[in-house]
Amino acid sequence: MLSRRIRAAVALLAAGMLLQIGQAAPGHAADGLISQGRPAIASSVEDATLTADKAVDGAATTRWASAEGADPQWIRVDLGGQATISRVRLSWEVAHAKAYRVQVSADGTSWTTLYSTSSGDGGVDDLSVSGSGRHVRVYGTARATPYGYSLWELEVYGKGGGDGGGSFVVAAAGDIAGTCDAGDGTACAHERTARLVESIDPVYVLTMGDNQYDDGRLSEYRSYYATTWGRFKHKTRPTPGNHEYYDPAGGAAGYKAYFGSVATPAGKTYYSFDHGNWHFVALDSEQSMSAGSAQVTWLKNDLARNTRGCVAAYWHHPLFNSGSKGYNPVSLPAWRALHAAGADLILNGHDHVYERFRPQDPDGRATPAGPLAVTAGLGGADTYTFEHEVHPNSLVRLTGLHGVLKLTLSDTGFSGQLVQDDGRVRDTIPATACH
Repeated sequence: MLSRRIRAAVALLAAGMLLQIGQAAPGHAADGLISQGRPAIASSVEDATLTADKAVDGAATTRWASAEGADPQWIRVDLGGQATISRVRLSWEVAHAKAYRVQVSADGTSWTTLYSTSSGDGGVDDLSVSGSGRHVRVYGTARATPYGYSLWELEVYGKGGGDGGGSFVVAAAGDIAGTCDAGDGTACAHERTARLVESIDPVYVLTMGDNQYDDGRLSEYRSYYATTWGRFKHKTRPTPGNHEYYDPAGGAAGYKAYFGSVATPAGKTYYSFDHGNWHFVALDSEQSMSAGSAQVTWLKNDLARNTRGCVAAYWHHPLFNSGSKGYNPVSLPAWRALHAAGADLILNGHDHVYERFRPQDPDGRATPAGPLAVTAGLGGADTYTFEHEVHPNSLVRLTGLHGVLKLTLSDTGFSGQLVQDDGRVRDTIPATACH
């Protein structure tokens, strides 16, 4: 038999879904939902399945829940840029707030209150507000139940943020953390690149595998990666590499345990997400990528459902490579599916070098219709050398440095820079239109 709390939660969820269908805040018809899929963090979580991102995932069956029995607690979402905010909609679980504030901030430090109440009754609070900022926070000061605070959805409506016709920035790198930590200061390469990421302040951080050496154990992640790149774990969308699969606890066990559901949102190590007019696909090149594999079948279906105008994909092993690893056909079927769908950008790691190619098709023929591919395995691991014949479409090759790929993505295209850990720009990707 269902517990009283679960029965009540189901009833509230059903009511909330009906309200979502039948209720809209008047006067803001032109404003869009600008919080869905954005990076979110919280003061605490009840357990690893009830994380902050669940409140901004657009699903009415997943939720964030704070630790039980403690005040205050909060959840906040990064809108990706300055936004004008007109409406905040909160769909509470049974564990709702009696007293809370809705606040906005430009920098995530200084907060302005847009709405407050001390008589919250749960259900759905659909609030007309007026303010501007990049970050929105729900700050609970008094619980209505003995539990914590729990939201099925936190929805922010307005104009701007990372969407709304504007651009947004992501940072990307592969092959990141060795056996040093933040306490080693700038002597630790992945501490230097972590500081670089912090200065870039991207909406998302994309990792292209081999995030933690040597075996990707959970203990290694906690001792090393967590002290540097773990500082922006809440905005990281990772992929695994071969070193994650060396874990004696099982294939990518430490990786899955450290990143949690964000790395396996549908129970698989490959997934996709949207931001603005971009569709991002994270693949796992340690899992089969054969033409009839489950992963490539999923990829084709995912691309067929996509409604965004631009597509970026990333995984560990590059197809084209002039470095020490050479050409690797393991991802050729994925390349074919992405090219057929008009993908624009492919990012890889594995080889600890930087190599940028002109747009090409899966057979290596230069064509404007192909995706632009970049290998950027420079996140902190020891660098490699170029040992194979230079591919005819290879435009830029660099090694002997650590750095991060900074990508600026708009509704219609992208540009980028390879930024070295000392702040120097070592390569510039020219403005490129989406297909």
